Amino acid sequence: MERQSPLFTVFVYAAALLLAAVILAPILWLFVMSISSAADLSAKPLNWWPEEIDLSRYRLLLSTIENSAGAAFTASLFNSLKVAGMATLAAIAVAIPAAWAVSRTSNVSWSLYAVIATYMLPPVALAVPLYMGLAYLGLLNSVFGLALVYLTILAPFTTWLLKSGFDSIPKEIESAAMIDGARLDQILRLITLPLAAPVMATSALFAFLLAWDEFFYALLFTSDLRAKTLTVAISDLAGGRVSDYGLIATAGVLAALPPVLIGLIMQRALISGLTSGGVKG
Repeated sequence: MERQSPLFTVFVYAAALLLAAVILAPILWLFVMSISSAADLSAKPLNWWPEEIDLSRYRLLLSTIENSAGAAFTASLFNSLKVAGMATLAAIAVAIPAAWAVSRTSNVSWSLYAVIATYMLPPVALAVPLYMGLAYLGLLNSVFGLALVYLTILAPFTTWLLKSGFDSIPKEIESAAMIDGARLDQILRLITLPLAAPVMATSALFAFLLAWDEFFYALLFTSDLRAKTLTVAISDLAGGRVSDYGLIATAGVLAALPPVLIGLIMQRALISGLTSGGVKG
């Protein structure tokens, strides 16, 4: 093997450290703000580390006292989990047959491109028809209604990702199983889907993140704690004349924890799919 020069190795490690610093620095500063007192946040020159760690904001937002800021925050947190979870599961359920059909039937591939073209439209252009549709169905300010709106966003995206996974699976494997007498549902359940497990896990993770971070439709279609999501609740913290930036940072830290935990779980599923999805010769 060709030996790499020490200078090139140093360059690679330096570039990796620089990239890690650029990515992690905002997250670290968000956490520092969340544990800093108001005096530390307004000090000049700025204190890069608080003189005294203040965890009162975490206790405030995680409080379950009725009609408190913590009760509103935790209710919005559970609403986000329910909306993102329902929308992700529904999107994967819709995308699997759609992506398989488009992957195996090239004559209908134009339909996927036509659906993807809807992403060219700004969200505000679809706000009125979506609002009228939800109002007609009685689903305004509803967790289920918001999940239905998110499904219209996630289904094309997950279908596109899953199609790339199905394209990489040889059609000859399915043809051989069909010759052996396997039904279509058996082919999908026993052969195709296990081989596509890595891309399914990736699609589900990205779909959940898209639904978790969505703000515009959640702001328009929700009005109280029955359906208000976390992104709208955080914006409410910054809506007053005097904003507690430490409280906003604390809400940001807490809002980032569920996606991180779910990402770790999905990472294990992704590795498992990669190791068990091989084809024996």
